[in-house]
Amino acid sequence: MKKIALFGTSADPPTVGHQTILHWLSQHYDRVIVWASDNPFKQHQTSLNDRTEMLRLAIADINTAENNINLHPELSDRRTLVTVNKARKKWGKGVEFSLVIGSDILQQITSWYRIEELLKQVKVLIVPRMGYGIREQDLESLKKVGGRFAIATLNAPKVSSSTYRLQKDQSLIIPAVNNYIFQKNLYNATLEATKPR
Repeated sequence: MKKIALFGTSADPPTVGHQTILHWLSQHYDRVIVWASDNPFKQHQTSLNDRTEMLRLAIADINTAENNINLHPELSDRRTLVTVNKARKKWGKGVEFSLVIGSDILQQITSWYRIEELLKQVKVLIVPRMGYGIREQDLESLKKVGGRFAIATLNAPKVSSSTYRLQKDQSLIIPAVNNYIFQKNLYNATLEATKPR
């Protein structure tokens, strides 16, 4: 059975941490399907179009022998169930879909829209994130609503989009994304660059 990882991310902006996760997924799944999304639990700093374009640049920078990471912006929806239904129509039956979430999302997933229906269609792959432990009670809550899950054997770097937005640390993003941010003056990048030190 073909295994497809579904990885929606707010990518605000996409970091080297996102790239590490995508590279790992490419080695463990037949295909990795990626899209930028609006997370109803977050305030986004930039438009979905800009985040999609930055994600495209970040994916293009990943070197994999498999060449199996694909951006599919048409899957993006605020409701993950809608996204999964679109993916099922596109890639058909006989596919095992795994929905990739960070451990920071684990506590909120049981409150998602029509979660029981969603969990009948996907397994959940939990990617550990520094500072967000995987609590047994959250795993139990996931099981109670029908969740089947696995925990990725991945040590993702302690990097986040919010850290970039706060500190403007350019080591957290690749040069192509950094250039895009400056060209579009996202996150007040131009203002930050011209501030006197």
